[in-house]
Amino acid sequence: MFPRTQIETLSVSRLMIGTNWFLGFSHTSKAHDRMIREAVDARRMADVLEVAMQAGVDTLYGMRPEPKLIQGVAEAEQRTGRKCTRIAIPSFPTAGDAASLGEIERIADEYARLGVSICMPHQNTTDAFVNRRTRSLAGIEPILAAIRARGMLPGLSTHMPETPIYADNTGLDVATYIQIYNAAGFLMQIEVDWVQRMIWNAKKPVITIKPLAAGRLPPLVGLAFSWATLRPIDMVCVGVMTPYEVEEVIELSLATLERRAPRVELQESRSKASLK
Repeated sequence: MFPRTQIETLSVSRLMIGTNWFLGFSHTSKAHDRMIREAVDARRMADVLEVAMQAGVDTLYGMRPEPKLIQGVAEAEQRTGRKCTRIAIPSFPTAGDAASLGEIERIADEYARLGVSICMPHQNTTDAFVNRRTRSLAGIEPILAAIRARGMLPGLSTHMPETPIYADNTGLDVATYIQIYNAAGFLMQIEVDWVQRMIWNAKKPVITIKPLAAGRLPPLVGLAFSWATLRPIDMVCVGVMTPYEVEEVIELSLATLERRAPRVELQESRSKASLK
């Protein structure tokens, strides 16, 4: 079974399945987004999650009230007899007025009903609170409190490397962080080595996303880099569309962690005939 780590008292797989390649967020083009949305239905999601969960990769990142995603997760749980741990990254209002507080409560209720275990304000919420002048996220506390009050673990999804530093130093009630981290530096705000240092210094486990730079890195390259440069408590989240991809991602990850050659079938083409 795939190695695990702890986020507070919750056991999660160190490899997580992302939902961008289920729901149509390719970071490539509108046409590619449309292709994903048209190709992936609830049954196909269940096919992917079944393979992952049978291997102990039972943590889904990006749960949301999307009917086909809800159906796909439920079907995978029924097929495997295992529970899928759900992580959500909803957007919350940031105004801080009475109307916003009511909406925060409503959103937190909605995600609690979805069976979410870890709820992390999305980057577009979290990073709106990051204040480099005060070195804090002052004002985000009501969102975290609403999450915790409903039995979910609060975290912070961010694209800013400052976020874990400020949250740690000010004692925010969070259990984990999300950071973009890949060998290409894709969508990262500063150099890769700076982000790695921040991850290693974080007081909480860090979930890293976009390890393959949204398809710009081959799986061997992206995964080997991530697993080799993270702490044993940290996690890697990767998006896939097919059972074959999740099998390959799991094997390449285990091979890196176990320091052995991966047992995967390589691509075939006429130009490689002289190597065989």
